[in-house]
Amino acid sequence: MPAVCNVVVLISGSGSNLQALIDSSQADDSPVRIRAVLSNRADAYGLERAKAAGIDTCVLDHKAFAGREAFDAALIKAIDACEPHLVVLAGFMRILSSDFVRHYAGRLLNIHPSLLPKYKGLHTHQRALEAGDGEHGCSVHFVTEELDGGPLVVQAVIPVRSGDTLDSLAQRVHEQEHLIYPLAVRWFAEGRLRLDAQGAMLDGQPLPGTGHLIRP
Repeated sequence: MPAVCNVVVLISGSGSNLQALIDSSQADDSPVRIRAVLSNRADAYGLERAKAAGIDTCVLDHKAFAGREAFDAALIKAIDACEPHLVVLAGFMRILSSDFVRHYAGRLLNIHPSLLPKYKGLHTHQRALEAGDGEHGCSVHFVTEELDGGPLVVQAVIPVRSGDTLDSLAQRVHEQEHLIYPLAVRWFAEGRLRLDAQGAMLDGQPLPGTGHLIRP
């Protein structure tokens, strides 16, 4: 991995995880350089976060394309113009085509608000509460063609409290997302994290199926 790791971040919304990544990348010893932030929504507040940090932005409205493949092809072209070493999904609310995922195999990360493989998809906090789970959390994983199913890198595990509401649980999970996503991106930027035939590797050793577990 070069001394500076070029990262492109894809967003669709407020960009709170993007802000955590920006803040982390501004540390003096950070090897992460966020080259651009791309969104499929022109009203995504994360674009304002990027502009405030002096990061280039680009909007590609998915509704302007004939279908998913055409949109993803344009997205690949826009991303590749930034010559990224890593592409990071931070609340990018689009299901990506197989061609897109294969193009960035081994250099595409996502964060998901559940302890995968539990609760793939949407409404994860509600599902955890309805199931009466004692623990909940969030997961960073490499993206593969299986939705929310790629090898896990790191998970933060928090207890579900007796008085938790949807909002209180979501807030505490978000706090952990903002810690573990910059951590995983930094591991990749430092050359410590990679994906190979054995799965996710950290410091040359295979990560367990749960990824690296953090219990704040």
